[in-house]
Amino acid sequence: MRMDIADLRLFLAVADAGSITAGAAQANLALGSASERLRAIENDAGTALLVRHPRGVSLTEAGAALSHHARQILHQQAQLRGELQAFAKGARGTLHLYANTAALTSYLPSRLAPWLAERPRLHVELHERTSPEVVRALTAGQAEAGIISDAVEATGLQRHVVAEDPLVMLLPAGHRFAARRTLAFADVASETFVALADGNALQTYIETQARDIGHRLDVRIRMKTFEGVCIMVGHGIGVGIVPRTIARQHRRATQALAVPLADAWAQRRLCACFADWTRLSTAMRSLLLHLGVEAEKKA
Repeated sequence: MRMDIADLRLFLAVADAGSITAGAAQANLALGSASERLRAIENDAGTALLVRHPRGVSLTEAGAALSHHARQILHQQAQLRGELQAFAKGARGTLHLYANTAALTSYLPSRLAPWLAERPRLHVELHERTSPEVVRALTAGQAEAGIISDAVEATGLQRHVVAEDPLVMLLPAGHRFAARRTLAFADVASETFVALADGNALQTYIETQARDIGHRLDVRIRMKTFEGVCIMVGHGIGVGIVPRTIARQHRRATQALAVPLADAWAQRRLCACFADWTRLSTAMRSLLLHLGVEAEKKA
């Protein structure tokens, strides 16, 4: 068979998306080019691999077999590449960790720094994604491990709580809801908001929750940092939603008030998430143990 790594990546992208169009976009290919390559893959295999429907595609039995072996090949290829890079550069490689916004900004810096300081030859690349995006990347074999909120489903993956991180409603002093002990998101979804920048993983998650209850947030201004959100809310520009740890850090400086959100999706705990402990790299296992994944629970 003449299939190469690019062919396997394209096929898996289409299989995971259930759509040639979406898979082509993920593989950065034009639809026509992707369709032609898929036909060539099927011709090379000598059998149909995809069943084409009006609204997408599904795998044939042969396609499912290819998908299984393709994931193994890509995993082995990634392991080989990492080992060769370590020899070529005299380094231990590069660790890719996927995490949601809250983990990247308020949890990982203080936890990751001492661990990384002890490993001067290890490089770490942090990838900011929403928790559902991290789960999809792990399920598809595109990521080794990640830090997510336990508010999202992670069927088939292992999750281990590493920190409490609920979201709170940030209000200016004197706001009519400032005396509330808790708030439902529906009670404040029509308020004027100070939001995080477009494309921010947490902001995307919040705006998805708003759409789920039939609202579109009235955003007066978007800030690049949590500190910026807290400052704006403290000056009465609008209300905001931030992790509780962030609200506590900036409470004195901004005078913004934090009221817990009662919604289930806001009662977040940060979890280390991965598919199979035995398939994690040595460096990733070490990091997860450092973050608090208990040895007796990891298997």
